[in-house]
Amino acid sequence: MRRLRVRRGFRLHPAQAVVVGFAITVAVGTLLLWLPPMTLNPDGTSFITALFTSTSAVCVTGLTVVDTQAHWSPLGQVVIMALIQVGGLGIMIFASLIGLVLARKMSVRSRLNTAAEAKTVGYDDVRGLIRGIVLISFTIEAITWAFLFPRFLFGYAYEPGEAAWYAIFHSVSSFNNAGFALYSDSLMGFVDDPFICLPICAAIILGGLGFPVIMQLRKEFARPLHWSMNTKLVLWATPILLVAGTMYLTVVEWSNPDTFGRLNPASRILAGFFASVQTRSSGFNTVDTGLMRDESWVGMDVLMFIGAGPAGTGGGIKVTTFAVLFFILLTELRGEGAVNIFGKRLSRAVHRQAITVVLIAVGAVMSATVVLMLFTGLTFDVVLFEVISAFATVGLSTGITGDFAEIEQAVLVFLMFAGRLGPLTLGTAIALRDRRILYELPKERPAIG
Repeated sequence: MRRLRVRRGFRLHPAQAVVVGFAITVAVGTLLLWLPPMTLNPDGTSFITALFTSTSAVCVTGLTVVDTQAHWSPLGQVVIMALIQVGGLGIMIFASLIGLVLARKMSVRSRLNTAAEAKTVGYDDVRGLIRGIVLISFTIEAITWAFLFPRFLFGYAYEPGEAAWYAIFHSVSSFNNAGFALYSDSLMGFVDDPFICLPICAAIILGGLGFPVIMQLRKEFARPLHWSMNTKLVLWATPILLVAGTMYLTVVEWSNPDTFGRLNPASRILAGFFASVQTRSSGFNTVDTGLMRDESWVGMDVLMFIGAGPAGTGGGIKVTTFAVLFFILLTELRGEGAVNIFGKRLSRAVHRQAITVVLIAVGAVMSATVVLMLFTGLTFDVVLFEVISAFATVGLSTGITGDFAEIEQAVLVFLMFAGRLGPLTLGTAIALRDRRILYELPKERPAIG
């Protein structure tokens, strides 16, 4: 009896699996939100609105083309929150979690996919990685809920069920850096309330640090000498950017009567800190972003483009990329041969990766800005702010997204998707194969500068 030869099925590269996983989740979310029961409108919603909202939720962005509170039904809001949670955890991590629960085992391919999603170097203990990520996510969300629930219940006289729902939705949205709010004006009604603003900011900052950083701090908090370069860079750059952003925005908006100028001094500082935190990759706002000064927009553009930590719920080029480029610049100005950071030498492969990420990000942002300017006729500063907000999965808006035509919304959909995955992951997924060249060409140096 002849043996039948069975061809091995096509297998995706781990980066490609992550892209496909996100795309499938966006598609499922779109179909769910497209159903009539998901909206308060008996006629349902348009396909592009469902696609835009699903992409924004899965990619934890927060940009919207409709009022979340007025347009979506309670069931639709639950779907949005579920999409935010899945998008924040990561599709491959979430799928692997289900596999662990059902089959209590993982294939090598699943381990690779999960490691690619979580940006880990090794994948021997992916079970522990998944448990740690899920535990961290739910714990921080629960703690945030514990702060918000009594404030909504006693401070604003919400009914218990309503207070619990608002607390859980905004806790999930905060930790996952999504920026979706159940209020038509985002969180502008709480601009001077530290009991709402500070817990939300804390959840956003923790979510933006990245899971590898949080997990290492959980295990080795008292042993900073054992921290990885990634952890040190994130913990070094994050507070500097937060403080710098707070000072800059507070000073620029201090006398603006449409934003901070109407508040007392303490509330102005709180509003400045809150606005700075949102640029890390969230998207809530306690003042009207569209009424902020042009100088504030420029500063927020820079902060949004940098983004949060890697392998977390935030977007942007990541603070580690920004820090690596800073140290490369510092090394070049000093005339040193190798880039040394915190007593360790930086791999030259990381140099190329950082430059690649930034160039792809700049190319995507500028290309989309030009396209939208041609379509809409709007000015450069307004369109650039919206484009960076979408690509960096921030969700802050000057108020123009809802007026975009379908083709213009589609541009932002692509930016949110590409920004959530990251330029390097997306580029790796598009590449057909890895090229390994077994020879080196002669060196030559062109004139630079």
